[in-house]
Amino acid sequence: MLSTLVVFSLVTTGISLADPEPNTVTEQEKAAGWKLLFDGNKIEGWRKYRSDSFPDKGWVVENGTLHKQANIRGGDIMTVATYENFEFAWDWKLLAKGNNGVKYFIIPERKATVGHEYQMIDDTIVKDSASGNAAFYLVVAPTADKPNKPMGEWNRSRIVVKGNHVEHWLNGQKVLEYECGSEAIMKQVPKTKFKKWTGFGEKVRGHILLTDHKDPCWYRNIKIREIE
Repeated sequence: MLSTLVVFSLVTTGISLADPEPNTVTEQEKAAGWKLLFDGNKIEGWRKYRSDSFPDKGWVVENGTLHKQANIRGGDIMTVATYENFEFAWDWKLLAKGNNGVKYFIIPERKATVGHEYQMIDDTIVKDSASGNAAFYLVVAPTADKPNKPMGEWNRSRIVVKGNHVEHWLNGQKVLEYECGSEAIMKQVPKTKFKKWTGFGEKVRGHILLTDHKDPCWYRNIKIREIE
């Protein structure tokens, strides 16, 4: 039986925990405002960081997935559009000891791929909880009871941004939440490598970015819903 928390998520956001087919949007999701950012066949709505085009290597579409190939550096990719209040959902798969991440609040003023990061990683190689799977990387650790799936299996993640409030979800469970610009966040940022970027930790409108990491990673069911 689904927990009360998951049922509430399904009702309020319209997103399904088990799509009938990968890379589709159900009628319920359409009614809630969800749109695909990857249809399993072609790349639209994404571009290489600091470029108007998509990388010519390192990222390939295969078997209905967007595959970041191992050790082929094509560059980070980000959404063409920017977002302010939204829900971003995706399925992802890493292999043992794999590491990757999804970043949001990416803005050109920083002149770097620096944003808040939803960490995707094999927790067996993690040294501290703020670097663990589903963390706001280096800033906020997820709950200890997060529902990790084994590496090699598909995980489902979601980022919710509404006003200054942000949530990270993993496999149907909310695993952390924080307030952009809050005292707790702005006290933690100077303890990290992000201290050199003025205003890091505050809410901004920005791009969503998939990182080019040396480890292989697979994505599917990438979708977004803008929140009024």
